[in-house]
Amino acid sequence: MSNPYRIMTVCTGNICRSPMAEFMLADAAAESGLEVEVDSAGTTSWEAGKPIDPRAKAVLARHGVAAGDHAAREFQPAWFAERDLILALDTDHFDALIALAPDTASAAKVRMLRSFDPAVAHVATAQQGIYDPWYGDSKDFEASWKLIAAAIPGILAHSTANGTARG
Repeated sequence: MSNPYRIMTVCTGNICRSPMAEFMLADAAAESGLEVEVDSAGTTSWEAGKPIDPRAKAVLARHGVAAGDHAAREFQPAWFAERDLILALDTDHFDALIALAPDTASAAKVRMLRSFDPAVAHVATAQQGIYDPWYGDSKDFEASWKLIAAAIPGILAHSTANGTARG
């Protein structure tokens, strides 16, 4: 990759929603032949070093997406300079990322992941979150899958139109 579009997905502990979104986006970009790099982080260090939640890994596998190696990590403000788009999975993540942004250009990189879902792109940021499936069961992880999947075509279109991703 010469100059890939760089996306980071962010949730709380970086073991459920954000790694699901990371692997789903990376898989979709690869299938589309786009030059996109995706990684993920959490707004906290609570789960630092831990692998993806087994329930998240299982739902990915059911949909044919391989979850590669993953170790949870906390978002670092220096990463604003290294990413083109930073996707918050829920409104508290969005608020935390905006608060960490060192300048307006960095803050402009932060978007709600579901803001790319045509079904909810027009609603307020506060209504675009994906609740934490960690507290639930496999149905909650499947619900997260569906919400993330609905936004992926819009994210990839954005990365192509507004960035360096090329097919």
